[in-house]
Amino acid sequence: MTGRRIEVTEEPGIPTRRMIACIATSALLWSAQGLGMNLIAANTSQISGALGATTNETMWLVAAYMAPNVSLTMLLTKVRNQFGLRRFTEIGIALFVAVSCLHLFVQDLHAALVVRFLAGVAASPMSTLGFLYMLEAFPQSKKLSWGLSLALTCTTLSAPLARIISPALLDLGLWHGLYLMEAGVALIAMAAVHRLPLTPIPHTKMLHPLDAVSYPLVATGFGLLAVVMVMGRYEWWLEAPWIGICLALSALCIAVAAAIEVHRETPLLNIRWLTSPEILHVTAILLVFRLVLSEQTSGAFGLFQTLGLLNEQSRSLQIVVLLASIAGGITCGILLKPGRDAGFHAVALLCIMAGAFMDGHATSLTRPTQMYLSQALIAFGGMLFLPPAMLTGLMHTLKQGPSFITSFIAVFLFTQSLGGLMGSALFGSFVTLREKFHSARLVEEVVLTDPLVMARVKQLGGAYGHVLTDPALTNAEGIALLARQATQEATVLAYNDTFLAISALAALALAGLVLHLLVARLHRTADAIAP
Repeated sequence: MTGRRIEVTEEPGIPTRRMIACIATSALLWSAQGLGMNLIAANTSQISGALGATTNETMWLVAAYMAPNVSLTMLLTKVRNQFGLRRFTEIGIALFVAVSCLHLFVQDLHAALVVRFLAGVAASPMSTLGFLYMLEAFPQSKKLSWGLSLALTCTTLSAPLARIISPALLDLGLWHGLYLMEAGVALIAMAAVHRLPLTPIPHTKMLHPLDAVSYPLVATGFGLLAVVMVMGRYEWWLEAPWIGICLALSALCIAVAAAIEVHRETPLLNIRWLTSPEILHVTAILLVFRLVLSEQTSGAFGLFQTLGLLNEQSRSLQIVVLLASIAGGITCGILLKPGRDAGFHAVALLCIMAGAFMDGHATSLTRPTQMYLSQALIAFGGMLFLPPAMLTGLMHTLKQGPSFITSFIAVFLFTQSLGGLMGSALFGSFVTLREKFHSARLVEEVVLTDPLVMARVKQLGGAYGHVLTDPALTNAEGIALLARQATQEATVLAYNDTFLAISALAALALAGLVLHLLVARLHRTADAIAP
């Protein structure tokens, strides 16, 4: 009997040294990009003092950064494929280093705005390189499990990391101390990129003449929307006329771009595919994820700022969030496979729902140590949510072909970058509205003819007794302190309302997921028994 020889082809492995080097380089790139984005948001009050600006004026630095950053990756994907990965890498990292060093020469708000706009442009290729280096570290079979999970984990680590290291950097030199660190990390990343080149990819003609018309429209529409989302709750939505003008111009630009793209043979954005039920479903999942995660990015630490706690006092909580995020990313790397997204999403929503519900019972005496468990649950759940959702979207995209990648990037940018800004804007606006409601309720109950209220006023005013001899002034100071305490309590109640609302939103999303799975199973059962 003659046996048949069977050849088994094994997937080529990646040397361990190169794997570790690629992961480290990716982490460096994400750290440089993420610190540049989060250092200002984490230190608004300190930076406003250093630049001689108000808090509202300082928030324009965030808006100036996000305006170009939320859309540029779409265009850079085509540029990278057409002109080559090596050239793209070298120019991208050099531009980022140059802009990082420019921060060290900023002395006033106007110069800072210009530099922050340039930083938003320069950071776009860094995020792309961070993804590519993490995917480069793993063989083909693990790129969409370990590679995707760890890359997305790195995207979430920069926010807690910025808060952890900020106090020491501010002591070195306020604004310049912050960006001296960013420039140093960028220079190390530049050396790593030149020492460890990525595997070249074939050049493909991707850019077309009409891209020069469509992309400026998309960039303007997304950029104006980003500015509105950042500044709306500070200038207040109905008080500043320019907000309505920006929203109208944003809608007009996006609509004109969509009208152009829908008739193109090689569109920058495939509108028909983007409006298909599968992609709309993925978009909704990613957007809900960003909205519920605003509890962590804007909620808990906003509450602590209201209570007078700075980054130094919440450093231990940031470390817990950092470790929980890493644990979630590693869990995804181990377990993530196509078809398991529903299970991951259910567990993630349960974690977020439970964490937000626990936070919804805070008081003015709540401190970071009391939120270790709740914030760890939210961070862990967040990392269980994003990689499976991204994997589902990528699988839909790869079935259509490489030309659809820019369309999927638009979905990712809209749901993550703009979605994060929307979540923060909605969260902050809801807190403001609920604070006014609770303040009105508390003030109604504070009557100076009440003996308990007067006793409290005298107690508070007594703190000034050794410097004020006039009883009327002492009484006025006591009333002012009581009003301040009432405002603080109203703000804490407003944050509690918002935490509970996010918990309810996560519960609704979980119920929707279960209902969707039940309907899908009924359809499969009906198809199986149909003749």
